[in-house]
Amino acid sequence: MILTELRLHNFRNYQDLTVHFAPGINVLIGRNAQGKTNMLEAIYALSLTRSHRTSNDRELINWQQQSASISGVVQKATGKVPLELQFTKNGKKAKVNHLEQARLGQYVGQLNTILFAPEDLSLVKGAPAVRRRFMDMEFSQMSSKYLYDASQFRTLLRQRNKYLKQLKYGQQHDRVLLTVLSDQLAAYGAEVIVARHHFLQHLEKWAADLHYQISLNQEKLHLAYVTQVKVDDETTVDQAYHELLKQYTDNQEREIDQGTTMYGPQRDDIRFMVNGKNIQAFGSQGQQRTTALSVKLAEIDLMKEQTGEYPLLLLDDVLSELDPVRQTHLLTAIQDKVQTFLTTTSLSDVARQLIKEPTIFEIKHGTLNKEEAQ
Repeated sequence: MILTELRLHNFRNYQDLTVHFAPGINVLIGRNAQGKTNMLEAIYALSLTRSHRTSNDRELINWQQQSASISGVVQKATGKVPLELQFTKNGKKAKVNHLEQARLGQYVGQLNTILFAPEDLSLVKGAPAVRRRFMDMEFSQMSSKYLYDASQFRTLLRQRNKYLKQLKYGQQHDRVLLTVLSDQLAAYGAEVIVARHHFLQHLEKWAADLHYQISLNQEKLHLAYVTQVKVDDETTVDQAYHELLKQYTDNQEREIDQGTTMYGPQRDDIRFMVNGKNIQAFGSQGQQRTTALSVKLAEIDLMKEQTGEYPLLLLDDVLSELDPVRQTHLLTAIQDKVQTFLTTTSLSDVARQLIKEPTIFEIKHGTLNKEEAQ
């Protein structure tokens, strides 16, 4: 898929902007605080109905304005699809082909994006919550069922945690409602766990090959799914459901005492193993960055495998964080494959040599000027 046109109205520091993008590599170049990351944020939001930088949609609206909008035209194999996202003080609306969607979940998946920012290099080294968010954001774009199941699980988890706290402090005494919530949570939790296992199996296939190439055939990468439910390729959703429900039943008193749900996919993690070694704990910074790069690049092929179309790739000032070897592998991997939006303060010599016929835009104070490729 290709984003051919993007229109911004009162979004961040862009008041009114219409820009047409090339199908290859679009370079957004400019000094800091000029709007480069805001542009990627707009594309990301058009894809997922939310920002990757803030949970407060009000921050996306230009100062002193009451609303903002992002719209674009996506070219798919099946034809052109107009998309629109509106932000107001009362919430947001999403439209596909000019028709408002009843639920935002119906909208997600129309435009698929993969964002790679400097903080994503901490995917390996960061907290487990970072990796759980990674799974949810990426897998939700590939499967509307996963998006729905994960959303239902989060809603039920909040309800169950609230009720556990009420039981803990004597504000509630009815265990029947807890039993009902446990059953529902186990049902959706099992769906999420089994789906994550299968998605990670596919992701490993692509990531391992890339990691082997980047490490000059020295390192073999393995992704281990860490969950409290025993799961393998043969595990059914029903089996995972019964095991998770048993954990809730057997540990009911303990969870009431703690006032929180202690079992389920909200505790999951991914362990990255290189040549049998846990590189989160024992790997060098170079190994950790190679792994993060391999996993992010593997998403491109995984998304193509799962959806039938390549996603957009958003690279937010990543080149400055990578050495020439990793820059080379990154740019070689995406060349002539996926539409890319790359922000940078300046293109390195390595990047200029590797990017064939880039479309370059200079960003300055919320305006874009197209330049001729050098």
